[in-house]
Amino acid sequence: MSKKDVFGDDVSSNNKSQDFASMFEDSLGGVGKKMSVGFAYTAEILSISKEEAFVSTPSHQDAMILRNDLLDENKELKYKVGDKLDVVVVANRGGEIRVSRAGMKKSNPDMDSLEDAHDMELPVEGRVLEVCNGGFRVSIHNKTAFCPLSQMDYKVTDQQAYINKKFDFLITQFDPRGRNLVVSRRKLLDLQKAENEGSFLANTKAGDILNGTVKRFEKFGAFIELGGGVEGLCHISEIGWSRIQDPSEVLSLNQTVQVKVLKVEDVDGRVKISLSVKQAGGEGDPWNMVPEKFKVGSVHTGIVEKKEQYGLFVQIAPGITGLLPRAKWRDSTEAAAFENKKKGDTFPVQIDEVLFELKRISLGIPGLAEDHSWRDHSSATSQKGAPGGFTTNKFGNLASLMQKNGNKK
Repeated sequence: MSKKDVFGDDVSSNNKSQDFASMFEDSLGGVGKKMSVGFAYTAEILSISKEEAFVSTPSHQDAMILRNDLLDENKELKYKVGDKLDVVVVANRGGEIRVSRAGMKKSNPDMDSLEDAHDMELPVEGRVLEVCNGGFRVSIHNKTAFCPLSQMDYKVTDQQAYINKKFDFLITQFDPRGRNLVVSRRKLLDLQKAENEGSFLANTKAGDILNGTVKRFEKFGAFIELGGGVEGLCHISEIGWSRIQDPSEVLSLNQTVQVKVLKVEDVDGRVKISLSVKQAGGEGDPWNMVPEKFKVGSVHTGIVEKKEQYGLFVQIAPGITGLLPRAKWRDSTEAAAFENKKKGDTFPVQIDEVLFELKRISLGIPGLAEDHSWRDHSSATSQKGAPGGFTTNKFGNLASLMQKNGNKK
């Protein structure tokens, strides 16, 4: 007895082993796999519109052909719906198949692909061949294109560095005959940068620690790339731990550095990022050597950086500054000498306290330990009694008595 399916039709035992996927593949005859660029077949015209037409394919999907491909030498429509013609697949991507009449010059899949890339502003890969007058010659899909010098990068310092390297480009000017092909890498970099900056603004905040690459120097600082073409400026005051005249004294081009984001803002549609190398705590941070080199009690030569009412700020190493409070010298015999110290003066200082997490160091004067001898004296007088019969316990009463006597007078 034969089995019937849900529609009441007989189902043979051979069909039992076939699943839907295999039956679907059989219905296509495997031709879907053949619809690659260069595949030639005979198609039937299904419809014709003002600019394009649709034709059949051996697969379940229709293909598009330009109306111009259906014109004769007099620019008159040569075909009508239902006619058949030989075509070649010139593009198959994103679910769309494009064909062209077989035998036409325009059926060159490379040129069609480039035209698509130009129309849809899609990036294409190219290899830089050589330097020429005003720019570079670039090989793209076996065609030679021209990239102006200003469109290769944000700043080109060494033209030879680009030779034989592959980059993505946007086609800015296209000639169907392939004689005038102009490309731009910078335009693509700008688009990518705008997208990356938006993502950066959404995911980065002041205080974040990032890794970057030093890209170029200016007198006022260094520009550091943070990825995806996003750059920030590290002002010269935030590069070195001591005063420097030029960023190159501390950094080098293409060096990887750790930076701290100080500020991120959108100014008139442009993202401005302020960075700091000093505050990032990277390998070059001089504070990393403080626990080992500047232990409490050790003596070092310091240089006066700044004088304030409450004390002197003294540099004990590039990027490491401590405070010598006025209270440390106020009652010493050298008080006048410290009061007269000025910026640049050098003298020995002693490490009294280190607060590593806060990056603070309290300094003292070597050899001027606090005098605690009065404590020993007060202890002795409390046992023997003070002169005049008063013990130290009565000194407080002595003061009050003297005050009362003064009042009586």
